[in-house]
Amino acid sequence: MSVEIRLSAAEVARVRFAVSPLAETVLGVRAALGRGGHAVHRGWVREARPVLAAEPELPLLRALVGGCLPSFLFPAPRVRLPALDDELAELRATPHAVFAAECATALGARSAARLPDPSCALSRITEALRRCHDRLIAPHWGRMRAVLDADVSKRALVLIDGGVEGLFAGLHGDIAWREGELLVHGRRRPDASPCTVEASGHGLVLLPSVFGWPDVLVDQSPVTAATIRYPAHGVGLLWEQPPPTPGGLEAVMGPTRAALLTALAEPLTTPALATRLGVTPSAVSQHLGALRNAGLVSTQRLGRGALHLRTERASALLGA
Repeated sequence: MSVEIRLSAAEVARVRFAVSPLAETVLGVRAALGRGGHAVHRGWVREARPVLAAEPELPLLRALVGGCLPSFLFPAPRVRLPALDDELAELRATPHAVFAAECATALGARSAARLPDPSCALSRITEALRRCHDRLIAPHWGRMRAVLDADVSKRALVLIDGGVEGLFAGLHGDIAWREGELLVHGRRRPDASPCTVEASGHGLVLLPSVFGWPDVLVDQSPVTAATIRYPAHGVGLLWEQPPPTPGGLEAVMGPTRAALLTALAEPLTTPALATRLGVTPSAVSQHLGALRNAGLVSTQRLGRGALHLRTERASALLGA
């Protein structure tokens, strides 16, 4: 079924990006249970399944993510990168009437009736998702966040060059922008009326996703801002081992600067580089300054942030 998201001019001005560790945890659990995800995550799923099998609340999680996903599992982030604890607190505070209604819609009235009472269920769900994040997501969050941050940086450049229309056109083949209206999940069919989502003055949050890949997910009953979770660019490379840094170059300029040049085959932000290399952002900035002075890195400012990319001279040194 198609989904229409109606945006006023004021709401278009409120379009923003965010990254959600809670959403990646929920979608990761779903992928590990074989109910979503893609073959690109096969290696991670193989490792995650025995860990997930030991989760005491697995039956409850399976009931919630095995089919349609209740919206309360995906609160719209209020900031670009919310803390997991803040997202879990918002999940735990879901109004009981909302919990009951969404479970009935997603699971069916009969299955929803077998769930614990809302207060108990929400407490158990948040504690289980915290454990799942710590055991399944946190060990890989550095690389995942690097992919998600790089995607947001890439989209920021598209927005600068092509405006909102260019931004929406490049998100996914199932997303189309038509004069104040976003149509998600392909073309309208004459035999199926699209679901209409109103942003209701709260704007739209675009969230790149690792475990949602390759699908587009839309919250059809948003409480605050409307949300679209789209496949992050570069997910196919997430689980690949990074290419080796040439030994001779590493000996000359040091391992961190050589690793920076290797990573900068694609545009990356300072935080993304810090996460990927396991060093502090201030250390990355110092190394980038030296590489930039040597003509090996170029930097483009984007508001308060910046994107870095290695130059042709650096690629020649790497033999790339």
